[in-house]
Amino acid sequence: MYPILYSFRRCPYAIRARYCLTILEVKTQLREVVLKAKPNALLALGGPSTVPQLVTQKGERYPESLDIVFWALAQSHNQALVASLWPVSKKRQNKLLAWINYNDHIFKHWLDRYKYADRYPERSEQYYRLRGEVFLARLDQRLNRQAYLMGDSMTLADICLFPFVRQFAAVDARWFSESQYENVQAWLARFLASDAFSIVMQKFPAWQEGQAVVCFPNEN
Repeated sequence: MYPILYSFRRCPYAIRARYCLTILEVKTQLREVVLKAKPNALLALGGPSTVPQLVTQKGERYPESLDIVFWALAQSHNQALVASLWPVSKKRQNKLLAWINYNDHIFKHWLDRYKYADRYPERSEQYYRLRGEVFLARLDQRLNRQAYLMGDSMTLADICLFPFVRQFAAVDARWFSESQYENVQAWLARFLASDAFSIVMQKFPAWQEGQAVVCFPNEN
């Protein structure tokens, strides 16, 4: 049977992992997790019980979204797509990873405070948004001359970033739609309109021990 994927539908880290699994056509057993009532099977793994996490048939554990992304690349039979998503050039790989690192370690910090501004009353929501806009401005400038962050083809950088930009945009959708970041808007819209995103965002009930296996992506 397929590896087990513990996931939470709306989590941006889980979305990036599921998006890669979907376009690379790598099958898993999906176990949708309710964060306030995590299943014993996940807790029994020990260590962090965050999602997403993937456990292979051999018991190998991939506890972070990027772990799952690179695992999926290694499993895929579509080598042309793999080469497009993860370029062979070390220079391009480093640039790609720099985008992801900034997103995960800096932009995410301000995203959380913007989205949950009431939890961080030491600053205003507008202040947190302005800090996040520093990243949006960088993205918009980059996308001014090309469709994706690394050129005219989608790479892991785009896939790993768009779920977080989606969350940022959703805090005040009207503001985002009327903002000056037209290139980011178009870039994000392409992902949200994609067939892969529709598959990624399918709703599943919380997994329960003993239930039927849920294949993800769904088998045709």
